[in-house]
Amino acid sequence: QVQLVESGGGLVQPGHSLTLSCAVSGVNVDYYSLAWFRQAPGKGREAVSCISSVEGNSASAFVDSVKGRFTVSRDSIENTVFLQMRNVKPEDTAAYFCAASRVTFCASSGSIRASEYKSWGHGTQVTISA
Repeated sequence: QVQLVESGGGLVQPGHSLTLSCAVSGVNVDYYSLAWFRQAPGKGREAVSCISSVEGNSASAFVDSVKGRFTVSRDSIENTVFLQMRNVKPEDTAAYFCAASRVTFCASSGSIRASEYKSWGHGTQVTISA
């Protein structure tokens, strides 16, 4: 039974930073592809980032709008994946979800397919406002 629990969301001022956490239980994060999705009000769900293991190393990808600002990482000991958000912008406002897949590989943000991720968290709200 795979469970994912997001945390770290909240109200953040533009230009500031925050880190989202996704605690994973039931599987080892090193054997799964983990992804972050977000859904803004009135918009569909979009893939933000993903991370997976490649020959013992981490491969990651980001959507263009967050490249250079966001970082995704994993803590194998804590079995947790993180999304580090820097220089946040109002357009980053959204509900953020983490998801896990055992059948896909993180090659690019454009290749992330929600249908391949069978385990999802319930989301954490991030609101960027002054």
